Amino acid sequence: MDSNILRIFKELYSMPRETEWVEFKEARNNFDFNELGKYFSAISNAANLNNQPAGWLVFGVSDDFPRRVTGTSYRAQAPGLEKLKKQIADRTNHRMTFRNIYELHVDGRRVLLFEIPPASQGIPTTWDGIAYGRIHDSLTPLPLDGIERIRRRMLYEDWSAYTCPNASLSELDEAALEFARQQYLTKHPHLASEVSTWDQLTFLQKTRLCISGELTRAALILVGKPETVTYLQPATARISWILHNESGSPIDYIHYGPPFLLNVTEVFKRIRNTTYRYLVNTRLFPAEITKYDSWVLREVLNNAIAHQDYTRGGHINVVEESDALTVTNLGDFIPGSVEAVIRTDAPPEFYRNRLLCEAMVEFNMIDTIGSGIKRMFQKQRERFFPLPDYDLSTTGRVVVRIPGKVLDERYTQLLIERTDLDIWEVIALDKVQKRKPLTDEEMRRLRQKGLIEGRRPNLVVSAHVAAATDTKGEYIRRRGLDKNYYKRMVEEFLTQFQPASREDIEELLFEKLPDVLTPDRKRNFIGNLLQEMRRERKIQPVAGKRGRGAKWELCTKHKSS
Repeated sequence: MDSNILRIFKELYSMPRETEWVEFKEARNNFDFNELGKYFSAISNAANLNNQPAGWLVFGVSDDFPRRVTGTSYRAQAPGLEKLKKQIADRTNHRMTFRNIYELHVDGRRVLLFEIPPASQGIPTTWDGIAYGRIHDSLTPLPLDGIERIRRRMLYEDWSAYTCPNASLSELDEAALEFARQQYLTKHPHLASEVSTWDQLTFLQKTRLCISGELTRAALILVGKPETVTYLQPATARISWILHNESGSPIDYIHYGPPFLLNVTEVFKRIRNTTYRYLVNTRLFPAEITKYDSWVLREVLNNAIAHQDYTRGGHINVVEESDALTVTNLGDFIPGSVEAVIRTDAPPEFYRNRLLCEAMVEFNMIDTIGSGIKRMFQKQRERFFPLPDYDLSTTGRVVVRIPGKVLDERYTQLLIERTDLDIWEVIALDKVQKRKPLTDEEMRRLRQKGLIEGRRPNLVVSAHVAAATDTKGEYIRRRGLDKNYYKRMVEEFLTQFQPASREDIEELLFEKLPDVLTPDRKRNFIGNLLQEMRRERKIQPVAGKRGRGAKWELCTKHKSS
């Protein structure tokens, strides 16, 4: 006897009373087939309304309490139970039928367990065109409010909890299963001795990746072999990594399917998380840090896996640019806004893929306490980097962009100096550096604290704040490079003294560049400035010389002007 089925039987048998989704019948010798169909409809609808993965009809057990195993000879003779599934399907909508029929022998007596799937797709299960429900022990047509509740529940059905009857344990990735065990033990170290006794099926049952002996869609997504995606069709389980060049055109890509539990790491290996250097304090010692925080990357990608609307057949996209990483998944942002998530700081009431989310929690992939996004913001703040951008403007899609560089040195310096700022002030200041509009309340709050200056829409981080630990003169010398100012100086110089060598231009600009720059960084800035002016067709090298020996002159249109 299958130990898992015996366990289910014992759980049902020990229930103090019947429920709407569990029914016991002695059915010693026979049972009216039409009555059986009505029970199928009623229990299927009740399982849906009670958020149960299945309903159960048990033959051979008394319906009083304490219960007695009475045994049943229902369809014990040929052809027995073989045709029953088809006979039920012939008279239900969508040809629904028993998910499984289990034949057990308990205390020497035959018992039948009929596993009934819950109504799905927002449509009540019918028998001969009538949807049935249960009122206490009586079968009755399902009331209108029950029909409406099932229809509304279509919005909240857990796609990831549906089972794939034809998928077997042999189609799961062994390395992924072993890694899942390791992560589960990390999450539950107190269960180490117990977990060591579990076989694969028991482990999958305990984590609910397997229900009543059948693998769920969540199981195939997390630990299935790549070819198991065929069981998910027409849904798609795929992560696409795409690399863009400086102009935004794709130059490389690769697709990853299941097992996502392992392939998340493969996606991370593709990302060019190089070292980024920036200045972090008033003495301006440079700091080196990776472009992206590894925890933030994992949180964004794992959230995309957890909340993707797989039924829409799209990919999860990870687009890598030179200075940012963008992760996109299909499905509306259920909490409504990022601000609502941070303010609530609690688990959402509804998950699109609840079973998948719960399994990912068990394997340390995500956290359901509701602090993931808030922690991402705090991580970026601690690095003095811009905050992640959530673009929720397109219905049915979530786009998260993680900046990989400092955008505004004044914002960065402010985070270094003002550790007393709360998360809402940091979010508002991040909007300022990204030229995003502020609400009236954000505007009032930042102005009261003197954190910003200027007028809409040209707000900037306040010079007074940046100068809080230094003089205003120091601030002016540190506040950033105004390229247009230096370009005008070069143009005016060439108007009078062209052609001019690189050394001439360095002599012009060197002392006027901010003190924050080392001599090498000043030379690099001047070189980049000249090349940018050449691309803008403001200046050009004099014919015949290249490299540092080249001389520069104004382009024709600038000479005449």
